[in-house]
Amino acid sequence: MVQPHIQLDETLNIKYAILPGDPARVGRIAQQLENVEELQFNREYRSLRGTYKGVPVLAMSTGMGGPSTAIGVEELNHIGIRCAIRIGSCGALQEGIGLGDLVIASGAVRDDGTSAAYVPPQYPAVADPDLLAACVRSAREMGFRHHVGIARSHDALYLEPEYDVSGEMSKRGVLGADMETATLLTIAAIRGMKAASILNNVVIWGNDTAESIGSYADGASLTAQGEKNEITVALEAFVRMEKGETL
Repeated sequence: MVQPHIQLDETLNIKYAILPGDPARVGRIAQQLENVEELQFNREYRSLRGTYKGVPVLAMSTGMGGPSTAIGVEELNHIGIRCAIRIGSCGALQEGIGLGDLVIASGAVRDDGTSAAYVPPQYPAVADPDLLAACVRSAREMGFRHHVGIARSHDALYLEPEYDVSGEMSKRGVLGADMETATLLTIAAIRGMKAASILNNVVIWGNDTAESIGSYADGASLTAQGEKNEITVALEAFVRMEKGETL
């Protein structure tokens, strides 16, 4: 059955999905795929399919924030996606995480409203261990600068001038902040999907968020390279999963 928002159905017959937030990023994923075919573009959900080293892959944007991510993940589950990796951006919460460095989330602080609507706060948002290991191994073998640990997902991008939540999270060792990872990891676990999240750092810890994001939108070289790297890592992880590599 065609899903109402993503406008795709189970005849797609693909297990792996790479999920950016930004629809424009779908086109940049296509540059690393073969046999690319544009599929749908409805609301924030732009999709295409292609192959990477012979593995069929769906690329689909999920929009910004937890609610649109949840809708996309639920509908992908309905059509048979079994393994999903978010490739997004984050702001660093620790010194030493440079622009374009990758943050591979082992789990996420659930400061978002969407995951809270699904399960109580005691329920953890954690990456699938095999998929997480595949991402880490791929980043390591590619020689990409990366950091593995906890991310924080939230709903209020410009809240920091009023409340120093990031400072508190930094003290507790959280690596970076985004708006979608917790939703993806929580819903995927509930629905029996494997999920992971790779984040490209676009804000140095202590710098102004709005100014840094503006530079990223203009295609600053380090963050643009970070985006290419996170796409490569996700695709390589799918190849590992297809080969049956596990912990």
